[in-house]
Amino acid sequence: MKPGHVWLRLALLGASLRAALGWTDPGTGRGLSRGSEESQAKELRSFEVTRREGLSSYDWLPSSCGKKLCGRGSRCVVQLSLAPEERVSVATVTVGLSTVLTCAVRGDLRPPIVWKRHGLALNFLDLEDINDFGEDNSLYITKVTTVHMGNYTCHAAGHEELFQTHVLQVNVPPVIRVYPETQAQEPGVAASLRCHAEGIPMPRITWLKNGMDVSAQMSKQLSLLANGSELHIGSVRYEDTGAYTCIAKNEVGVDEDISSLFIEDSARKTLANILWREEGLSVGNMFYVFSDDGIIILHPVDCEIQRHLKPSEKIFMSYEEICPQTEGDTTQPCQWASAVNVRHRYIYVAQPTLNRVLVVDVQAQKVLQSIGVDPLPAKLSYDKSHDQVWVLSWGDVHKSQPSLQVITEASSGQGQHLIRTPFAGVDDFFIPPTNLIINHIRFGFVFNTSEPAVHKVDLETLLLVKTIGLQRHGCLPQAMAHSHLGGYFFVQCLRAGAAAAPQLLIDGVTDATVGPNGDVTGTPHASPDGRFVVSAAAAGPRLHVQEVTLRGELRTLHALDVGRGGVSDVAFQRSFAHGGQYRVYAALQAQPDLLFLELATGRAGRLQGLKEPPAGPAGRWGGPRRAVRDSGLFGQYLLTPARESLFLIDGRQNALRCEVAGVRRGATVVWVGEV
Repeated sequence: MKPGHVWLRLALLGASLRAALGWTDPGTGRGLSRGSEESQAKELRSFEVTRREGLSSYDWLPSSCGKKLCGRGSRCVVQLSLAPEERVSVATVTVGLSTVLTCAVRGDLRPPIVWKRHGLALNFLDLEDINDFGEDNSLYITKVTTVHMGNYTCHAAGHEELFQTHVLQVNVPPVIRVYPETQAQEPGVAASLRCHAEGIPMPRITWLKNGMDVSAQMSKQLSLLANGSELHIGSVRYEDTGAYTCIAKNEVGVDEDISSLFIEDSARKTLANILWREEGLSVGNMFYVFSDDGIIILHPVDCEIQRHLKPSEKIFMSYEEICPQTEGDTTQPCQWASAVNVRHRYIYVAQPTLNRVLVVDVQAQKVLQSIGVDPLPAKLSYDKSHDQVWVLSWGDVHKSQPSLQVITEASSGQGQHLIRTPFAGVDDFFIPPTNLIINHIRFGFVFNTSEPAVHKVDLETLLLVKTIGLQRHGCLPQAMAHSHLGGYFFVQCLRAGAAAAPQLLIDGVTDATVGPNGDVTGTPHASPDGRFVVSAAAAGPRLHVQEVTLRGELRTLHALDVGRGGVSDVAFQRSFAHGGQYRVYAALQAQPDLLFLELATGRAGRLQGLKEPPAGPAGRWGGPRRAVRDSGLFGQYLLTPARESLFLIDGRQNALRCEVAGVRRGATVVWVGEV
């Protein structure tokens, strides 16, 4: 044995185990106790195994340790080694490619290698994308995605004390969006062209004007903001007309898109002017607010109601009233639950007391049709990958007969089909959202909030895939969130007796529980790019902010005191000062203020001057007591309701923009971007 190395000798006789541990002192060769040199490097381990007939535990011993060389009662020595510089190996792979992780634990008569992720052995899980370990016991991952990033460990079977850690990092080529695609401005006004890029590593943004780099033209007139993600022209001139190309580049790719700017007199109307002013702004870029008094379409720039669909207005295809007046009522109040945006073409909104879902045509700004569903529809969610709207109905006010239905071909607006799913006793469900990097989702989850399990379902076939038990952690699931970075699912937990418990983490690769998410409690909310997770509860005093690193590791960024009452709802908005970052807005449960937090700097504060939140408990149909809604990827406005009004927030200025009075119970809000 080499001097200065660890050795471990095991003698196995029948069912008994004798072991001695120590190492040799370099230079003297004398044995030292383990405690005296605990910190020395561990390179070599020697394992001496006695072979006995019929011991199936040692079927891994090779033929060289057979009866001739290692007969009954004789001994075989297994020596395992791992060089210090190989203890941690970092591999970087481009998304979509395959990769092989090879274990550096070596030695004579080495047992088979065991690979683990989050402490769970992968070898016998029959995973779809990790399914071949090869003759050399390497780990093969086919078609790597961002879900696979994170740590993988390997060790020889039965010898976990000598292990290697592989850190898998996943690079993603840039994907960008520009806004607006086309705009027309009059001379002398300001104009901004914005570019949002996602990728790993974070892409670097440059701008071209008609093919020429604009960085050499920077001045007070022309400036780049937020790490180049916004090109701002202070006072436009005719010569500023042109095609502005945003280029995003990182180590593994490049993407580009064009934002066109036309400068013209107010008397002239070009095609670009018509398209931008009449189509882009007349029906898109609006908040749709569902209130007691029908549907309000709110223009945030002008801070005015553009259209009001009264309760008595008729549904186009059935000629029913939007909110029929019941016998004996002198008023005609509407009751709304959940609403979803379907490709900026339609809005599906649930009317629980009428057992139906309305379809609002955004282009026509009319209610197109109603779809009858099971009693008391309370929650909708749009599965963009399969173009279907999921509908959770309670059955009755006690939620004793819940059901899940799916409306297919949702973006067609008409001719949809209503499918009943086979899931019974479902209290809630979760469908992970798509983003620029992840544009297809295969699986969702359904669960009962009084049972310690979540059930994974195939969104295409609507069939159960598997059940993930949470009994060991005593977790009754209440809500879920997902980050594609590292494949984390965050589960809000309650314990029996309704006591709050730390969130649980589920690994999206193995569908196994990783363990508690530290001491973080409350409802998790993931940022649109999956990098940040904000957790808060209506009755909790803290707002927790975590980040998923490029190595797939979770780290805590901030833990803010929110005061009495906790947080009702959370919204993310892209930072106007820091490219690739976000600002978080939190509506407080019992206070009129709106809390904000700049994730890049940790700067926090409150927006004051808002009125008291809606009275009473949380939304009757399961929504937050006080919602806060953002205005999409490039939007600068947010909306939050008060008791009898709406408040618009200008996120760029981080200030209250206006109050729209006379809107009662406008808690259901949907943003519709450009059509």
